[in-house]
Amino acid sequence: MSSPAGVLRDAFAYHLWATEVLFDALDAATPEQLDGVTPGTYGSIAATLTHTVDADERYLQRLSGVALPPYEEHDPQPVAELRTRMRDHAARWDEMLARLEAGDLHAAIEGDRDVAGGIDPAESLLLNQALHHGNDHRTQVCSTLGALGLEVPDIDVWEYFDRARG
Repeated sequence: MSSPAGVLRDAFAYHLWATEVLFDALDAATPEQLDGVTPGTYGSIAATLTHTVDADERYLQRLSGVALPPYEEHDPQPVAELRTRMRDHAARWDEMLARLEAGDLHAAIEGDRDVAGGIDPAESLLLNQALHHGNDHRTQVCSTLGALGLEVPDIDVWEYFDRARG
């Protein structure tokens, strides 16, 4: 049986793996395809991925105790740059989870969300939100790929465990 810490590490390993597989699927995408939008999603594929990676960075910063100003949108970044940033995040998520296990994780939310007095425990909110946010926006990108008639990568958790543990 997995330890609670092992389960959480698996969840973040899946988060990083699924994002990497999605980047792989987009390696051959044209600029027009990356600009593709499906109604009801965040925005274009490129804008959604940039937002997703930016948010992941902000969760990591908050978990380091950094209070941040409200989020500002950025121009879409190339897939290769986003992939590099997410690979950097892998080591940082590992560090955050080690700090959580050691009882040395102190998150900051004040100034970034309209929450009186912060949230207790902020660490739980941020870890859960990071996983949810990544899944939500990866699903939106996959919906757009499908709507454009492009191949949609299989990034569900079953596939992850088949590949990672198979």
